[in-house]
Amino acid sequence: MIPSVNSSGSRTIGLLAYLYGPGKHEEHTDPHLVASFDGMSPDPGRDPNVTLKDLQQLLDQPVMALAEHARPAKHVWHTSVRADPGDRILSDEEWADIARRIVAATGIDPGGGQPGCRWAAVRHADDHIHIVATLVTEDGHRPDDYRSGARAQAEARLIEKELGLHEVAAGDGTAAQRPTSAERHKAERQGRERTAREELRETVRRAVAGAKSEEEFFDRLAGAGLLIRKRAAPSGDLVGYKVALPDDRNKDGEPVFYPGARLAPDLSLPRIRERWSADAQDPPADRQEGAVRTGPGTAASARRRTASAAWQAVLVIEHGNDAVAAAHIAAAGEVLDALAKTSAAHTRRELRDAATAFERASRSHVRAVRGHDRALRQAARDLVHGGPALGRGEDGATTAMAIDMLFFLITAAAHWHARKGHAQQAEASLRTAEHLRTACQAAAAQPLGVLYQRGRRLGRPILQRQTVLLRKALPELSEQILAEPGWYALAATIAEAEAAGHDPVTLLSDVAERRELGTADSVSDVLVWRIRRTAGLPADASHLPETSTAGSRSKPRGSTNTPRRLHDGEESSRKTL
Repeated sequence: MIPSVNSSGSRTIGLLAYLYGPGKHEEHTDPHLVASFDGMSPDPGRDPNVTLKDLQQLLDQPVMALAEHARPAKHVWHTSVRADPGDRILSDEEWADIARRIVAATGIDPGGGQPGCRWAAVRHADDHIHIVATLVTEDGHRPDDYRSGARAQAEARLIEKELGLHEVAAGDGTAAQRPTSAERHKAERQGRERTAREELRETVRRAVAGAKSEEEFFDRLAGAGLLIRKRAAPSGDLVGYKVALPDDRNKDGEPVFYPGARLAPDLSLPRIRERWSADAQDPPADRQEGAVRTGPGTAASARRRTASAAWQAVLVIEHGNDAVAAAHIAAAGEVLDALAKTSAAHTRRELRDAATAFERASRSHVRAVRGHDRALRQAARDLVHGGPALGRGEDGATTAMAIDMLFFLITAAAHWHARKGHAQQAEASLRTAEHLRTACQAAAAQPLGVLYQRGRRLGRPILQRQTVLLRKALPELSEQILAEPGWYALAATIAEAEAAGHDPVTLLSDVAERRELGTADSVSDVLVWRIRRTAGLPADASHLPETSTAGSRSKPRGSTNTPRRLHDGEESSRKTL
């Protein structure tokens, strides 16, 4: 249940005309009063002898009783209270009780013998009511409605529990501002899928992802086609910025600009600068302990480095202090934005939805200490500079590899938020994980299909050998894995890793020690990507000759051949994992 307290207005009659009218953007059906300050207010919706003017004069009476100079310029208070789409239809009596509780909680009509304001609750649809009040109490004073929006939200959480309605996760004041109803209606008129505020928020987030300086950030905004206004102090120092869509205009034909801080709390210029200052103070990424080294940028190599950085971040979130964990969670949002920006068509929508969902999870009241998250921020930068990925070949396969590891990173973030009591952030993380799961299935379908066919063509002696190795390395998981369709792809990968000189038992044991195997739809699929990343195998095996998976036949069990050097600057799992 969402109460939405709107700004004060100056015309009671204008608001009543809208509430009792046909509606501008949604059909108003049978508008009528369900409750009022005295329980006896005239209802223009049900009584043909009552006019809107009658109700307006009754509500405005305490205002008009004041001397003209003492009347507040904006005296109309308005809130809507909307049920969740999945909730049952509430009766008029239930909505009346909800209205009385909301006006009491917000200080509009506190009850208990305290003077209150005059108000009326109008219902013109099954799923919501509107409450209109005039902000002068019966004894001529201003009501105590400080933070009425937050107080209404708190009361709504109690109402949900008592009435068995969908329970909305409690907020903590760190969420981005929602689009106003006017912005939503404007988007509908213009045929936009999203409001200008939402489009700008996403564009600015993507411009920030991996950026190293103000110059690069503003160049990216301009490159995305946004209009930019910079705000300077008298000294000439830049202190803020605003952005607008070129085709989003007000009634005077002027662009509608939004300050960064009004898009999201962490998109103000001072908060963005915290990321850049941390970059400048830290040693280069390849000299930090546990950092992933970077090299020449390609889409595939950037995705490999992203997978490595994501695994390092999982360890930090699980075992690091809160401020550093919060920084890694925030940086994970940059990686998701960068991945969505550079993804292939068949994964783009899910990755964009994942990045949008995780925006809510990237902030909390735990203030992030930036700098330690540099490997993730560098990964975001590599993704952007690596360019768009193809949906096939090594690009497509490494995309699946990166998404797979990001899934576990986001799941770790969900657990961290849950432990801290961050309900909305935990819920947003879980939504993100579901989008990533779907995107990974789309990205992995073709390369896993190739590996599956390779595994099916392995000779019986090799498959029997792989089965023995699996049972030796993972006795508790082996029977589950052997029953999965993905077992053949894993068998082919184990054979390929052994041919490259890795000890398969040690490799399987190492990669299985990572967290969150229990949440995987297919354990064998997860192990495929972990082994291929850790062992430095090509993510896409379609170009390899069939003999590449048969080399294990000639190698003695427990071979200690030195693995080939891992490409893309990666380190072996025994060092970094």
